[in-house]
Amino acid sequence: MLTRTTLLATATVFCGSVAFAETEITWWHAMGGQLGETVNQIAADFNASQDDVTITPIYKGSYEETLTAGIAAFRAGEQPNILQVFDAGAATVIAAQGATIPVADLLAENGGFDINDYIPGVRYFYADSDGKMIGMPFNSSTPIMYYNTAALEAAGVTPPKTWEEFQSVTAPALKEAGYEPLSQSHLPWIFTENFMSRHNLPFATNNNGYDGLDTQILVNNEAIRDHFTAAKSWIDDGLMGYYGSNWSDNAKPFEEGRTAMWLGSSGSFGGLMQKADFEFSATYLPYWEAVTTEPTQTFIGGASLFAMSGQSNEENAATAAFFNYLTSEEVQYMWHRETGYVPVTQAAYELAQTDGHYDRFPAAKIGVEQLSLASGDNTRGYRMGFYVQIRDVMNREYGRIFSGETSVEDAFSTIETEANELLSRFARTQGAG
Repeated sequence: MLTRTTLLATATVFCGSVAFAETEITWWHAMGGQLGETVNQIAADFNASQDDVTITPIYKGSYEETLTAGIAAFRAGEQPNILQVFDAGAATVIAAQGATIPVADLLAENGGFDINDYIPGVRYFYADSDGKMIGMPFNSSTPIMYYNTAALEAAGVTPPKTWEEFQSVTAPALKEAGYEPLSQSHLPWIFTENFMSRHNLPFATNNNGYDGLDTQILVNNEAIRDHFTAAKSWIDDGLMGYYGSNWSDNAKPFEEGRTAMWLGSSGSFGGLMQKADFEFSATYLPYWEAVTTEPTQTFIGGASLFAMSGQSNEENAATAAFFNYLTSEEVQYMWHRETGYVPVTQAAYELAQTDGHYDRFPAAKIGVEQLSLASGDNTRGYRMGFYVQIRDVMNREYGRIFSGETSVEDAFSTIETEANELLSRFARTQGAG
């Protein structure tokens, strides 16, 4: 039985003076493989749930390829109704004046919108500086620590809450028990962006970039330099493995049972259920007690759905109807259950609890819980242009740290310099600076 009734939400959009035949809308996305199949199923179920709208999902390649295709289409006046944009590309779309319709406005005009319906860590990443939601959070995830239950039991340890505990107790015991203690799959996302959020440290000027284009990155600080100094020592001492910047290369040792703990995405849960032939669970991303005794929430990664402007009122109403359907608790719970991505609404999270999903799979709720921890001034996320290229600079320099080619101090100085050059160039492309 529908509770936050999808059919009612759909009907609300089409009631009143607007009457028209079936409206067709398109959704460009970057979900391949099993995720793409789930996206197709959501679209098919929506189409079957009512007779007013038909949505056609179209796979456009990687995140970067989808964003590039969307920008080109907008310039040609051939944009889709809905465009999926990943976290690092959000600044590009949001900074393009008139390219999108803020989802808060779209839904307020077509049935209602309340940002408090969304779980805390999801609400503001794709919002403007005033907190108005611009993009609809879709495949949302956050970095968490997965662990091999049998490995920790063999070593006689519990999952570490702090990095101090990891390096002095957990990791040495796991190494002694014959395991590589740790690997991680995204140094910019986990060891940089969410390192700042977990410790409530500023990541950039201008309210982490939300308040203006004349932004400078603040990544070169003592806390994160100390963290990477420690990480280098962990690698040298056999307490952590590093397999380059490729996600799957760092996940594979954990999936094969050789690495005891892995820092990955809460959205990796579904894949691990298929790949790991051992019992695993998860816990929060550790923090440095030397930096803070009051750790805060992380923020989301993944991607958002943007309603592209330049469409008819009928098509905009149809897009709103689909967004209402997509954020219904039943659909969000299905997406959460099938993929491991967090449910973006509080109602869907509660439905998962009521249905016993977390009793069956305790690790599945860690991402939601971590996103619901105490917030701070620096926990909503970041908004920086050319951030894909900035991540590339980070990955290059982090690899050089771990290979011994450069010092931590020189690497972060380089990251700071090159990132600020990119930010300045992005500001100029937007007519600022």
